[in-house]
Amino acid sequence: MAFLMKRIVVKIGSSTLTAGTNELSRSQIVNLVGQIAHLKQTGYQLILVSSGAIVAGLESLGFPELPKFIPAKQMLAAVGQPRLMNIYSDLFGIYDLSVAQVLLTRLDLSDRTRYLNARNTLEALLAQDLIPIINENDTVATEEIRVGDNDNLSALVSNLIEADLLIMLTDKQGLFTADPDQDQHAVLIPEINGERIPDSLWKSAGKSSSETGTGGMYTKIQAADLARRSGTRVVITKGSNPEVILRVVAGDPQGTQFSALLSNLESRKRFILAGPKSNGRITVDAGAEEILRKGKSSLLPVGVVNVEGEFVRGDTISIINNQDQEIALGLANYDVESMKCIQGHQSGKIESLLGFSYGNELVHHDNLVVV
Repeated sequence: MAFLMKRIVVKIGSSTLTAGTNELSRSQIVNLVGQIAHLKQTGYQLILVSSGAIVAGLESLGFPELPKFIPAKQMLAAVGQPRLMNIYSDLFGIYDLSVAQVLLTRLDLSDRTRYLNARNTLEALLAQDLIPIINENDTVATEEIRVGDNDNLSALVSNLIEADLLIMLTDKQGLFTADPDQDQHAVLIPEINGERIPDSLWKSAGKSSSETGTGGMYTKIQAADLARRSGTRVVITKGSNPEVILRVVAGDPQGTQFSALLSNLESRKRFILAGPKSNGRITVDAGAEEILRKGKSSLLPVGVVNVEGEFVRGDTISIINNQDQEIALGLANYDVESMKCIQGHQSGKIESLLGFSYGNELVHHDNLVVV
């Protein structure tokens, strides 16, 4: 049975684009472009998050021996990105479809104004029936502003444009109980529906084994978890499977599916999930946890038993229970020292304790996402 959806993000990793070799596989790319074009022509909106710029750069320069440091990778991305876009432009052009390049960094998605600008740009591109092709802006990204891998970038983009479905194409059939390359008894996990991904699955997820890829199965689980909490269904599957994109959209069982945990989120709460977190942690008692899990209340100081980390007013902080489980994320209404001063007190005492007040709530309901 096909799922009702309109907007689909397809993430293609380097291992899929190269078909396991050290250069771009034209036949593989042709096949994937044909599937995306078919969906586009039948009424879906498609956004492509594509790796491959560094591979294209290596290929263009004849695979030179280069030091493994960031400037060399940035140079390769600068050479390879236009080459990669030319390939996509030519292939989608066969189907009379036009593409647009969008390069993003973490800052574009962690600053509220830039977040909205990025979303408006993508909405405008989709309104013009274009296919946005997104990659991290590796030519300027540093450790502080880079997303780090296109798995998480695809989840952030899904959050940004409220995608119905995220398809993550890789060189594995999906998520397994163990690394299938190391354990012959590893079993494919067809579906994950629960709110909490088991710790055993996080531990079994290995790092990237690809020389050109940056994300292993661990980052794919991270990305899938973020996307599903934003209301997006996620499928991780093997990119070389026959008509894999079409079969996923048709509802055929493929790889590992993560069911969406929320039907939708308003823009501000999507931004809270997408943006960077401080190291601030607020521990609440059982009563406050119960109220917060109902999803309709603010966090008041009376229910707070501990405040730690460094954060200022407006930072995203983590709200945890007595079992050290994260139950919510939210924007702090007070800085860390102020929260320590008023924790455990009734809201009516905030002004007398601090000499000022930003309101009765440590985190307002409008700025809080239960996870």
